[in-house]
Amino acid sequence: MKSLQIVSLPYSLNTPAAFQAIADLPAPVWLDSGRPLAPGGRYDIISADPVNTLELAADSAAPFEALDDLWCELIPADSDAQLPFCGGVIGYAGYELGMEGNFLPADLRETPLPAGFFGLYTWALIVDHQLQASHLVFHPASSPVQVADLVARFTAVRWQTEPRTGRFRLQEPFLHELTAAEYEHRVGRVLEYINAGDIYQANFTQRFTAGYEGDLFQAYLALRNSVAGPFSAYMAIPNHGSVLSLSPERFISADGTHVQTQPIKGTARRLSDPDDDARVAAALQQSEKDRAENLMIVDLLRNDLGKRCQRGSVRVPNLFELATFANVHHLVSTITGELPEECGFADLLQACFPGGSITGAPKRRAMEIIRELESSPRGVYCGSIGYLSSCGRADTNIAIRTFSADSQRLTCAAGGGIVADSDPAGEYRECLDKVSLLLSTLETFHHSPAP
Repeated sequence: MKSLQIVSLPYSLNTPAAFQAIADLPAPVWLDSGRPLAPGGRYDIISADPVNTLELAADSAAPFEALDDLWCELIPADSDAQLPFCGGVIGYAGYELGMEGNFLPADLRETPLPAGFFGLYTWALIVDHQLQASHLVFHPASSPVQVADLVARFTAVRWQTEPRTGRFRLQEPFLHELTAAEYEHRVGRVLEYINAGDIYQANFTQRFTAGYEGDLFQAYLALRNSVAGPFSAYMAIPNHGSVLSLSPERFISADGTHVQTQPIKGTARRLSDPDDDARVAAALQQSEKDRAENLMIVDLLRNDLGKRCQRGSVRVPNLFELATFANVHHLVSTITGELPEECGFADLLQACFPGGSITGAPKRRAMEIIRELESSPRGVYCGSIGYLSSCGRADTNIAIRTFSADSQRLTCAAGGGIVADSDPAGEYRECLDKVSLLLSTLETFHHSPAP
């Protein structure tokens, strides 16, 4: 087995400046821990210039097999227990790539970006905030010219300076796909399906769009300052656009055969008064509705992991833990399992995709109802962004609080899980609670001068 080449760099929380050092290279990507603005994340992973790419359409045959084939193009290298990524695949799978695995017809409606995009990256800057260490990690497939160029780029970074960004301007306020009355009516339709016994829960969402001009990285940094999450990401997709994700939610992680998923279900809006905010958080933890909603998804994900994990290995070590972010409180649960040696991570993704926290239960029927009632496809939103390393480690998010950008327009979305005792007006308020800070952050650029 060939050796990795590892170059130590100064530890710094100025990861935006590090990303700027390689932003001019093809397909740059930053898997962002949100540190120091958000708790919970350990690693930042920055890379660019993949040696191969995979672009997927909504009707691509066996998309996760194609992902596994791309990952297999890099031979395994030796690994370090402190390095999450030693060369491998980084990218996203959009929500629509989950149709085939759930025996549903392909959704061919147009989305701003391809249904999936992955790059095969031979190097990465790893910033470990737990050990306070930064390393450039080169897989043996990295060329000497590439190694020299990247060492020079990162050695030249001025870690104490702000990243250089261009101007960004939103051309108009975000357009809401549905009015309050339309949203509440469709939530009512979901409730009819629940009352009829079709489903226990469905996650219903809507889109928000606006035209823009200028530097999307400037928009990402503004969003990051407002609503950073531990599973955030910024990706530039060649010839298409960019993904700006501020996700607080893990989908599935793997370390060898050990896997974990951490669904979020249950939300309460943050309040400015600390005492009131604490009461809201305590009420969320005791809310029968939110706990029931969370438990339904835990059961669904136990079943999904059980499709591939060793019999009897699926466990739920944590239920209904409180997680607090800039705009909302959430309930988070943890499910773990052990994969058999012959099962790869891409195969597990296929079995579990898309994440149960953004579909509902039972999953297949909930997805049919989502397709019927939502006005547009989800795209990257409610899909998953992450990495699969040649060393056998992997981590992915649920792509909520996520913007997709083509050359002209920004699109994001929000929604919530509908259960039997959901109130349509309350669900509409929850949808706006989740998205309002993201939209208002970028709407401050509405009257900015043109780039």
